[in-house]
Amino acid sequence: MSEDILERYLHGFLDKSALGSVEEALKKPVVKIFGKEVAVFDLTQPFGPTTPTWPYAAENIDVIRLRSHAKDRVLAQKISHTMHFATHMDAPIHVEEGYPTIDQMPLERYIGDGVVVSIPKKEWEVITPEDLEKAEPSIEEGDIVIINSGWHHYYGDSARYFCFAPGLYKEAAEWFVKKKVKGVGVDLQAMDHPLGTRLVQTAGGYPPLAPWLIELYKKKTGRDVYEDFPYWEPCHRILYTHGIFGIENVGGELDKVTGKRCVIAAFPLKWIGGDGSMVRVVAIVEKK
Repeated sequence: MSEDILERYLHGFLDKSALGSVEEALKKPVVKIFGKEVAVFDLTQPFGPTTPTWPYAAENIDVIRLRSHAKDRVLAQKISHTMHFATHMDAPIHVEEGYPTIDQMPLERYIGDGVVVSIPKKEWEVITPEDLEKAEPSIEEGDIVIINSGWHHYYGDSARYFCFAPGLYKEAAEWFVKKKVKGVGVDLQAMDHPLGTRLVQTAGGYPPLAPWLIELYKKKTGRDVYEDFPYWEPCHRILYTHGIFGIENVGGELDKVTGKRCVIAAFPLKWIGGDGSMVRVVAIVEKK
C-alpha cells in the first residue's frame, strides 16, 4: 500500500488537509443566551474506572473497549455501572415505591435560577435550617440551591469522604419544601447525612453496612446515634416526593461560583424506568 493510500485510509479516505486540528476541536467558543454573553462553569466530578463509589454500592465500574483505532479505525467503549456514581441525581422511585422514574420528571425542573452558597462544615456536623436562613446570597422560592460545604476537596475513595462527612437531614429538607425550591445539590456523599444512611440505619431489618460507626459516634460525642439520627434518608424522601430534585457529589469549579446567583442546569438521561441518572451540572453566569 502506497504512503498516499495509507494516509487516506487512516482518515476515511479523506485527504488529511480536510481535517481540523486538536487545538481547533478543543477551542472554547463564545456562549450567548438570549443575546447575552455568559460564562459556563462545570460543577461535575470526573467519571472513569477509578471513580470512588459509595460503600453501599461498591461494585466496580466496568469499561470494555469494543472497537479500537488500530483494528477498526474507530474507538467505541461499553461501560457497565449503576447511575449512582460520581455527580448524579436520584429519581423519586429510588427511595419510595410508586413515585416517578427519572424519565417521567419534567425537564423544567432541571434548569433555572439558582444560588451557590457557602456553608462550611466539619466532620459529622448537620446543615441546619438556621444555616440555610443565613446563607448568602439568600435562597429564594424557585431556586436551584447548590451547597458548598468544602467537602468536595476530600472527594475520593476514602472513609473520610463517605463516612465522616457533614450533611443535610430531616429539618433541612422540611425547610426546602416550605421555601419551595426547585432542586438541591451538595458537594457531599449523599443528600442525607452519612449517619442517616444505610451505613448506620437498619433499613427493613437489614444490618448496618458500617456498624463500627455506631460505637465510634458514641465514643466521640457521648450520644446515641439513633437518638440524633432516628430516620433513614429523610432528606431524600421528603425532597423527592415533593418534586425537589437532589444532586450528590457536586464538585469541579464549585469554588469559582460560590456566593453567586446564576442559572443552574443539570439534565438526566431519558432512561425509561430509571431510578436515577449521572448528570453534567453547569452554572451559567452573565458576563458583565
